[in-house]
Amino acid sequence: MPRRWNENRLTAKLGIDYPVLQGPLGGLSSQKLTAAVSNFGGLGSFGAHSLTPEAIKEAIAEIRSLTSKPFAMNLWVSMEDEGARTSDENAFNRSLAALAAHIAALGTARPEYKPYSGMRFDHQVRVLLDVKVPVFSFIFGIPPREVLEECRAKSIVTIGTATTPEEGAALQEAGVDAIVASGFEAGGHRGSFLRAAEDSLTGTLSLVPQITDKVNLPVIAAGGIAEARGVIAALALGAEGVQMGTVFLACEESGASLLYRQALRGKEAGHTALTKGFTGRLARGIHNRLLQELNQEGTAVLPYPLQRSLVRNLAIPAEAAGRSDLLPLWAGQSANLSTCTDVLGFLTSLVEEISEIAGPIIQWSAARREKQILK
Repeated sequence: MPRRWNENRLTAKLGIDYPVLQGPLGGLSSQKLTAAVSNFGGLGSFGAHSLTPEAIKEAIAEIRSLTSKPFAMNLWVSMEDEGARTSDENAFNRSLAALAAHIAALGTARPEYKPYSGMRFDHQVRVLLDVKVPVFSFIFGIPPREVLEECRAKSIVTIGTATTPEEGAALQEAGVDAIVASGFEAGGHRGSFLRAAEDSLTGTLSLVPQITDKVNLPVIAAGGIAEARGVIAALALGAEGVQMGTVFLACEESGASLLYRQALRGKEAGHTALTKGFTGRLARGIHNRLLQELNQEGTAVLPYPLQRSLVRNLAIPAEAAGRSDLLPLWAGQSANLSTCTDVLGFLTSLVEEISEIAGPIIQWSAARREKQILK
C-alpha cells in the first residue's frame, strides 16, 4: 500500500506527524511558537545561539512545560569571525559612523566601545546534552566528533545545515541524522562553512536534488518555501521535509514585534537583499533604508558578532519609535507569499492543501529516492 505523503524516514526519525520544520529564527524565536508547531505535529525549533547557557536551560524548561512533543534547539557552531577578538576602538568608531546620525536623531546616547567577550559553543551545547533535548540542529559548521557521539548515545537527533552539495557530504560523513539544504532564497543567515557565503549561493531548486543525489540521509529543503506549492515542489525534488522560517516569523506566536510582523505583510517584503551590514555575516533581509545604507560601498562593517552588537544600538530605539526602515528585518524571498497570522490556522490549511494534490508526485519522488538509495 502506498505511503501517505507525510510518512517517510524523517517523520519516523523525529517522531512527528508532518515533515514540516519551523526555522529556528535566531533571536526572534519564542517558546510559544516552538511549542505550537510541535503540538500540531510538526517540529518546532528554537534559536539559542545568542543565549547564555543558563538562559538556554530556562528556555528548554519552558518549552517542555508547553509541549510533550519533540522540538529542536538550534546553535551556531562557529560563534565568531576572524578578527573579532583583535578588533579595536578605531574599527568600532569607523563602523559606528554609518549609524551615528540615526542613533542621535532617535534621542539615544552614542554607544561606547567595549572589548569583545564572546560566548562559547561548547558551553551552550553542554546544556543541550545534559538535559537531553529531543533534537539538536546547527548551522555554520559541524560540532566536534565527541558531541555528535554523545548525541547518538543519548538518542538526540542531529540535523546539520548545508548550503552546497560538498557541505552535505561532509555532514553525512560526520554522522548526522538529517540535513537541511538551505538555498539562497532563505531569510537571515544560511550557515555556509566550507566556502565563503558569497561563494555558496545556490538556489533551493538546484541545491536540493544535488544533495539528495549525494547523500543517503533525509534531506530537508529550506529557502523560499512559504505555502503548499513550495512544499510539494521540494518533496518532488527528493526532500523528505521542509523548513519554513519567514512564514512562521509573521505569526502572532513568534518573537517578532508587531512592527516587524506588519513589515513582513507589507509590499516592501517583496524586495529582499543580502547584506553583511546587519551582523557581519551575509544574510537576507527586507530591502529598507538601513540595509541600503549599510550596503553602500566603503561602509565599514565589523566582524561577526561585533557588527550585530553595534547595530542593536540603533535597532532597539528604532523599534520603540516605530521606525521599521531602520530595523534589520530578516525575510526570505517568498515573504510576500506568506499568509500566516496564527500557527494552527496556517498549518491546518497547509496540510489540507498538500494532502489534496500531493499523492502521485510524492509517490513518484519516493520511488525514485529508494532506487537512488539502493545504488
